This record gives sequence, structure tokens and C-alpha cells, in this order.
Amino acid sequence: MNITPTFSGPFDDRADILPAPSPTSHFFTSLRTRLHYIDWGNRSAPTLILVHGALDHARSWDWTARALARDYHVVVPDLRGHGDSAWSAEGAYLMADFVYDLAQLVEQFGRDKVTLVGHSLGGSLVLRYAGLFPERVERLVAIEGLGLSPESLKEKSSRPAPDRWREWIEHRRASARRAPRHYPTLEAAVARMRERNDHLSVEQALHLTAHGVNRNEDGSYGWKFDPYLRNLPPQDMTDNDLPDFWRRISCPILLCLGLDSWASNPIKDGRAAHFQDVRLVEFAEAGHWLHHDRFDAFLGELRAFL
Repeated sequence: MNITPTFSGPFDDRADILPAPSPTSHFFTSLRTRLHYIDWGNRSAPTLILVHGALDHARSWDWTARALARDYHVVVPDLRGHGDSAWSAEGAYLMADFVYDLAQLVEQFGRDKVTLVGHSLGGSLVLRYAGLFPERVERLVAIEGLGLSPESLKEKSSRPAPDRWREWIEHRRASARRAPRHYPTLEAAVARMRERNDHLSVEQALHLTAHGVNRNEDGSYGWKFDPYLRNLPPQDMTDNDLPDFWRRISCPILLCLGLDSWASNPIKDGRAAHFQDVRLVEFAEAGHWLHHDRFDAFLGELRAFL
């Protein structure tokens, strides 16, 4: 297997017309933490920020960023504890910290409005940010970023808080005792990536894996994200306050849903009613990572919305 990340096939958007842009790495500080982001150039264009999901990384957006970099100033952060951003010294990852980081990143690019696109955890972050600072957001896209369905949230919240706190402590202790998983070869890590999302092509999985692992001292490979990200703190386990954020968003919103995903349809379950200006697009033959599974269809909808 060729282990050099590459772009080819359907991802070469207009590649026969103009040379492909290339990203540069940058860092900023938020809450005393060194955080990394990718800048695709074109600073005179409107700013578009792409925010990845949990246990993912900034280079997961490369295909989308590359396709839009000629029309936008595309900026893609690694969330704290992910990619090339620093891990929390305490292993603590609060939703408020993630939102603060995003607010700090937006401030790096002046007072003009920005367009936000987020997947999963990233979708939840951009929706919260837009509810806090509606005057700063031009347009917003959330790919399965609404969290648990009302039914699932009700079931989860029905458990007494002390039970949920104790379960978190037990899971955290178990994580501390567990050695990080290592893979003997990059190919083995690619295979694990494809197990997690069987919609991925070999090329996609290779690219995501090559940018998502570090080489260990013994020559093996391990994921870049902090293992403590798997255990959310108890105070972040419920999303009862989210409608309060959603109702304050004033910009147009595009919600994206994969029909093979676990996520609930926000129109059918009533959550879409909390937004002032929202449209839902469903993608057949796509799971939770629909922007990978149906890239061409997703990019078409994204272009039309922007």
C-alpha cells in the first residue's frame, strides 16, 4: 500500500483549471493551552471556519477546504486534545472550554462576520457560538451537531445525577489504567479507521489516518487525540440548555443528516422548530461522517447554501 496521502478522483475539484492551494500550520493560545489550526490562505476572502468532531482532527476537512479555498479564507482548527493541539494537563474537556477556544479563534480574524461549518461535536460548538454571538456569524452548517434526540436525552437525564457522576468516575479510573492502543503498522491503523466507518474508501481512510496518528518510540502508531476525550464530564452529559442557544441564532442554518446514521431527524423530533431560519438536507447511503461518505453531494449542497 502507498502510504503517502494524496488527492485524486472526485476530490480534484477544478484541479484541471488551477493549481491546488496548500495549507499552512499556525498556533494560538487559549486558556493557557497551545492550539493548532490550518490556514488555507486567501485572506482577502470571507472567512470560513470548519470545525471537526470528537476524536477527529483538522485534516479531516481537507477535501472540503481545498474545494472552497479559492472563494473563502478557510481556517480549520484542531480542537483541544485533538490533532496537533495540546492535551489538557488535567484531562478535562468541558464544552465551555471548546466554545471559548472557538471564540478566541474567531477573534484572530478581525471583527468581520464568519461562516461556520461543524461536524458532530464541532456542529454543537458552532451552534452554541452562534447563539452567543449571533452578530458574528454570516451562515452556519451543522452536520449532525444537535446531539441526542429529545427521547434519548430524556432517557439519559432520567437517571439520578449521583449515579451518572459515579459512573463517570469509574470510567475515568478505568481509562487511567488502560494502556493507549498501538498499531504495529500504518496499514493496521487504516484498517481500524475503516472499521469505524465502512463507507470510507481506502484513499480516504489512508489520508485521515496518516494525519491522525503519531509514531511511537517503538515504531508503532497511536492516535493523536487524548484518550480522556472518551469520557465526558457529568456536567456536559446533557443538552437541556441547547434550545436556548438555538433560538438566539439569527443567520441562515443548514442542517445535514446521514440516513444511515444514528442521529435523529430534527424536523420529525421537533428540534428544528427552535431555529429561526433553518433547512434540512438528508443524504442517502451516508452515515455520521456524511461529508466523507457522500462528498460530492455534500459539497454541492454546501456550495449552494454558501
